Amino acid sequence: TTGLHSEDIRKLLGVLQKLVDQGNTVLIIEHNLDVVKSADYLIDLGPEGGDGGGTIVATGTPEQIAQVSNSYTGQYLKPVLQRDKELTQAAEKQTVKATKS
Repeated sequence: TTGLHSEDIRKLLGVLQKLVDQGNTVLIIEHNLDVVKSADYLIDLGPEGGDGGGTIVATGTPEQIAQVSNSYTGQYLKPVLQRDKELTQAAEKQTVKATKS
C-alpha cells in the first residue's frame, strides 16, 4: 500500500474481500494499519526488523494481537481498533436515536 491514497486502499480492501468471499486465501505482508486491522488472522513477526526480527511475536485476530504487550504491531493497532469501536458505537447510538424520533 506504500504510496496509495486512502481511497485506493479502501478499494483494494474491497477487492481482497471479494477474493476471500469466493473462497480464496489471501496472504499479505503489510504495515498499513487499515489493512492489518481488516485481516481475519495475523502472524506478527519481529520483534525488530532485519537481524533483530524473524521471530513470531504473536498470532491471532487483530484484537488478539492488540492485547500482546511485546508486539509493536499490537501497540499501534490497539488505539486504531479502539477508535473504530468508539466510532461504531457512536453511529449505533445515532441510529437508535433517529429510529426513536
